[in-house]
Amino acid sequence: MKRTDYITWDEYFMGVALLAAKRSKDPNTQVGACIVDENNVILSTGYNGFPIGCSDDEFPWDREGEQTKYPYVVHAELNAILNASGKSLRGARIYVALFPCNECAKAIIQSGIREVVYLSDKYADTPGTQASKLMLRSAGVEMFQLKLERDELTLNYVVDK
Repeated sequence: MKRTDYITWDEYFMGVALLAAKRSKDPNTQVGACIVDENNVILSTGYNGFPIGCSDDEFPWDREGEQTKYPYVVHAELNAILNASGKSLRGARIYVALFPCNECAKAIIQSGIREVVYLSDKYADTPGTQASKLMLRSAGVEMFQLKLERDELTLNYVVDK
């Protein structure tokens, strides 16, 4: 008999996005993204961080003050789109823990991604998120807040022998 406790595709891809987020060096917010085609094949992943070649030790991680991270950080969604290295993303879906900002929404639309699957919409009332939703709706991109039956999934690095 086959196993019945395996994870769903949505759990799997959101799990990959959350695992990618663990690569972020941002001390406050870690976001990951996973882009998947219509055959459930992962096309790309990304997480929030500085561009390649910009040292994590030389650029600021501060959220407030004269020098902040905001002019420098590449969001997870844009990183995943750029990491696709020219692969077609037409008709793909993107999994992200946090609803995309308006700048990432533009990149999502332009890349041809047709569905956004997200966990949290904690900035729903901000002008940027409202603009993001307006643009995504207008471009025909579906938005789906993922409701999971489980709160956690544990990875074990010890393999049974």
